[in-house]
Amino acid sequence: MAQTFHQSTNTLSKLSIFGALFLVLGALWVTVEVNRAPYVTQEGVTREQPVPFSHQHHVGGLGIDCRYCHTSVEVSATAGLPPTKTCMNCHSQIWSNSPTLEPVRASFRNDTSIEWNKVNDLPDFVYFNHSAHVNHGVGCSTCHGRVDRMPLMAQAASLQMEWCLECHRHPERYVRPQAAVFDAAYEPPADQLVQGSRLVEDYGIHTRTSCSTCHR
Repeated sequence: MAQTFHQSTNTLSKLSIFGALFLVLGALWVTVEVNRAPYVTQEGVTREQPVPFSHQHHVGGLGIDCRYCHTSVEVSATAGLPPTKTCMNCHSQIWSNSPTLEPVRASFRNDTSIEWNKVNDLPDFVYFNHSAHVNHGVGCSTCHGRVDRMPLMAQAASLQMEWCLECHRHPERYVRPQAAVFDAAYEPPADQLVQGSRLVEDYGIHTRTSCSTCHR
């Protein structure tokens, strides 16, 4: 009986199977990389705001402490946004006629809130507590980056789950002395792992990686 398929068919079949496998794996790799790209995560992207508030000027230049504006960061899940009165404490005297600050003055005159656009916007199904982190040695710049160098506020990290889990699994790499939590320019010491391990013990930090930690 004549052979139905040419002998090369076996080779072509094997190549097709392996080719399809590599194609699927390549597609998965591309999907993962695209999902991590700033285009998707918005890492490094600045948000347009009704007033171009500069952390670089206020924090880096004037040395204003984070807690002056974000008053609830040590006691609440949310850091809080300052009421317009906080802005006017200075700007009733400084740059009081600046056209750029007219939305601030209008907000104060009309007793209305400024509609700021959220920069670090976690999904609604993610629970994050600011006070739990800052009271256990996690610095503001660990998550928000060097805000003292940002003329306009940008998201400094991907905010993806793998980014959160990296800190939750290895807190000793990131915690700092409590006195340095609000120091935007803080740099980890050369023996960070040694000091961090000691702080983890002192602060009673536990590695929490269960789903219910963040998804409640």
